[in-house]
Amino acid sequence: MNVPNAITIIRILLIPLFLYKVIQGDMVFATVVYLTAAISDGLDGFIARVWNLKTELGTFLDPMADKLLVATSFLTLSVLKIIPLWIALAVISRDFIIVGGSLLVYLMKGELTIHPQAIGKVTTFFHFSYILLVLLGSAFVIPFLSRLYNPMLFITGGLTIISLVVYILDGLKALED
Repeated sequence: MNVPNAITIIRILLIPLFLYKVIQGDMVFATVVYLTAAISDGLDGFIARVWNLKTELGTFLDPMADKLLVATSFLTLSVLKIIPLWIALAVISRDFIIVGGSLLVYLMKGELTIHPQAIGKVTTFFHFSYILLVLLGSAFVIPFLSRLYNPMLFITGGLTIISLVVYILDGLKALED
């Protein structure tokens, strides 16, 4: 186990703590936990690239940790009516479709080469940013933040749909090869 993989596992372990604190209504603590998890996402990738510590385990764990954190945060905040249900459904459906499509490609081709797309990275950044914005607005009374909710919501929703289309097209191309 190397340092980037250990950081990724810590990120996964932070998810239940985040969930617990949000459900308790301790939004300040939940925001700190979420921000720590989000920062760790960039940190593990940076360390893996800079010190050439990329592993097959990390290639699997890192996106899984992202998807778990994103799904947990969107679902929980929508159930608590802090964010609209439609964005949670869009984000979670996108991830299920991508994972299901990847499984389908693997089953049909006997192999799967994952090609991270730039739009996927941008979309994940906006998923993390939108949730962080909402958490900050819930944890602290900062009036201008509420004016950013709708623009960030619709940008995040649009990017979610666009990235899904890109990944579907990528999957169809993989099936043709």
